[in-house]
This record gives sequence, C-alpha cells and structure tokens, in this order.
Amino acid sequence: MRAEFDVGIIGGGPAGSTAAAYLAKAGLKVAVFEAENFPREHVGESLVPATTPVLLETGAMAKVEAAGFPKKYGAAWTSAENRDIDHMGFSGLTHDFRAAEILFSERDQPGVDRDYTFHVDRGKLDLILLKHAEELGATVHQGVHVRSVDFSGENAVLSVRMAGRTIDVPVGMVVDASGRRTHLGGQLKLKVPDPVFNQYAVHAWFDGFDRTALAVDKSKADYIFIHFLPVSDTWVWQIPITDTITSVGVVSQKSRFKEYGGDRERFFWDTVASRPELLDALKNSDQVRPLKTEGDYSYGMKEICGDRFVLIGDAARFVDPIFSSGVSVAMNSARLACQDIVEAAKAGDYGRERFATYETKIRRGVSNWYEFITIYYRLNILFTAFVQDERYRIDVLKMLQGDVYEDDEPAALSRMREIVKAVEEDPDHLWHPYLGTLKSPSVAAGN
Repeated sequence: MRAEFDVGIIGGGPAGSTAAAYLAKAGLKVAVFEAENFPREHVGESLVPATTPVLLETGAMAKVEAAGFPKKYGAAWTSAENRDIDHMGFSGLTHDFRAAEILFSERDQPGVDRDYTFHVDRGKLDLILLKHAEELGATVHQGVHVRSVDFSGENAVLSVRMAGRTIDVPVGMVVDASGRRTHLGGQLKLKVPDPVFNQYAVHAWFDGFDRTALAVDKSKADYIFIHFLPVSDTWVWQIPITDTITSVGVVSQKSRFKEYGGDRERFFWDTVASRPELLDALKNSDQVRPLKTEGDYSYGMKEICGDRFVLIGDAARFVDPIFSSGVSVAMNSARLACQDIVEAAKAGDYGRERFATYETKIRRGVSNWYEFITIYYRLNILFTAFVQDERYRIDVLKMLQGDVYEDDEPAALSRMREIVKAVEEDPDHLWHPYLGTLKSPSVAAGN
C-alpha cells in the first residue's frame, strides 16, 4: 500500500505539533492525528528556557509572545522545615535550607535569546502550536482516534477512526506523541512501571491567590514555586496562569491518595493544611476550576524507537514534574527525533538504526533529569545547599534550564550522588534525619 504521508504523528500536543512543524519545514508530507478537540485543559503549565530555541527554530515564538502568557524569570523552592540544619561546609546559605531561588539569566544558554520563558495556559499554548504546524503545511486532524498501527507491510498503516468510520492511512513511519496514553507503548508492550515514583496529582486554578504567602523574596512571587510539605514525598506547585489566576497542585505518592478512598477534595485540603500559610492563602481565594487528578506520573519504555517508529515526549518517558521538565522534554525530543527523521527520509530508510542519535541524546538527557529529581526527593536540603553554593550553582542552573541533552553527566550530579551515599551509610550523619523515603535504584525504568 503506497504511503499517503511520509510521517504520521499520533497526538497533537507540544511534542506532536513541534515534530509536525520541524518536518513540514523540511518539506516532508506529514499528518497529525489528535484524539481530542483543542483547546483542552492540560497540566504542565510552566516552561523552562530549553523550549526557547525550539520555538525560535520552528517559528512559533512570535505567536507565543503575542499570546501574553506571564513571563517566567526564575524558580523558587520552599520547605516547611524551620529548624537550623548544619551547613556541612557549604557556602552562601542564607535561609537555613528553607528556601532556594534561581534566576535563569545567571547563565547564558546556547540558542536562548531572552532572560525569561513562560507560564502557560496549556489549552491556549497547545492550540497555538498545533495551528502553527498546520500553517507550515502539516495536515491536522482533531477529534480523530488512532486505533492501532500495523507494521507488517512495506509501510506502517494507521487504523484511524474518523467521521464515524475506520480508515487505513499508510505512512512511511510513525511518530508516537500520544502523551501519557502511550499508544505504541501499550500496543507493542513497551511500557515499564517506574521503580521509584508512583506519584499522583490533584490540582485546580484559583483566582486572587496571594502568591507572596510563602515567598521569601516577595518581589519574586511570580516565579514558579515548589513548596515541600511536612508530609513524606509530597509537594505543591504554584504557577501563575494570568495576572490573577494561579494553578495549584498537590503531588504525593499514589498510595497516600488511596488512603482517602479517592476523595480528591479531602485529600487536597488535608494535605495543603500541613502548611497553614498555604491553606490560608487558598481559602482566601476563589477556586475557578474543579479539582482534577493525574495518575501514571512516572514510567519508562523498553524501546523508544524501532523500524519505522519513534516515541517522543510523554509517550517515550515521563518523570515526576518537580523541575518543569515535561514540555521541555516534549519539544526537545521532537527536535532531536526530527533531525534523524529528516535524514532517514532523504535516505529512504526508516530502519531503527537511523534513530540512534536521537535515542542516545534523549536517554542521556532524561537520565540526568531522573537522577536529579530522585536526589531531590531523597535529600532535598542537598539541593538547597548546591543551588546556593557558588561552586555548584551554575551546574545546577544548567539542569534547571533544561540544557541536558548535549553533554555528559553534569559534575554536580556525581558530587550529589557521593553525598547522598555518605548520608545513607552513616546513621549518625547530621543530615541523616532528613532523608526522604524514595530511593533510586542503580537502573531506573527505561533509562
């Protein structure tokens, strides 16, 4: 069956629309099949600077700027811990480990031409990116379900449910950008449960929320905030969506959510109440969206590419979102995959070996994210120490910017690993009481 398109993309979120934009700009014939109709609500509302080069390369930046999303100049983390903790030789610590802040402009990042990124309403952002890909020449279908993919013939064949009937669409290769639905991951039985994280999120939007309530520096209240709670492995995100609306979400272990029998209201408010100042700020604001839940927060894949397919974004790997990595991984995985796809199309060969560069870079980048995040959960005061110590700050900032794909492991990670090991092995260590319960194995899911 002759291919109708060079590439068929499953999913039109940031990964799928970015891939479609790159491929259309390269002159390939590409089709996007999105199951939902945009705009639609979605979590992952804060970007990191690593998305900037992608938006510039695809030509979407002007449209994103024009949307008027709040500008994000940095990030901040707070802890409920209010006791003095021994500094253990780290320099520059100013808040007794209760807070840490970074400003993205402290480090020049290749391809980044501004000192900010964005907080976003994903309903609006994702529609902008999908329409941009369409304007570049991609064929976009919304409200269309891909039922299965047949790889047995000369071309891959998408079985698509469209306008009440099922049709076959032959394509040269498939890009799975289906997000946490992980279409090919499910069909090909590639999905691997994460051995560390089994997180669950409950979130909503609030109007009139006082963003300064937990901020140490009130002038930076419009940063993204991550508030750790005095509850094991549990934190809250605080993300500006408009001048007055703030997204607030609780992330905790799924087992803890199950203790509430699925009662999201009681789970959310009981958990928030562990930090009274946060509870007061929320109670004094207006909830403008109902609470929603998000599961399947962390998983990997046995394979992220094969003959005539690649997996990108959340369809390839999802890691706990504490450092806002989701959209960045989506867009950068699309960027990296498309470099290989364009060359494969030129060669007329979509064999697995054609995507080796993509696989190497994305696995390296996500592996760095993964270990960085597990170390933060395991000993979050260590992150505070590193981000405030001039010896390590820029190295940590590089990871927080999302600049993790081109180089080997950041030096700060190896030093963090050494310190965590020393703390774990010494029950008398002054930091031993602050160890979290999550512990990364030597080989994490899909890495």
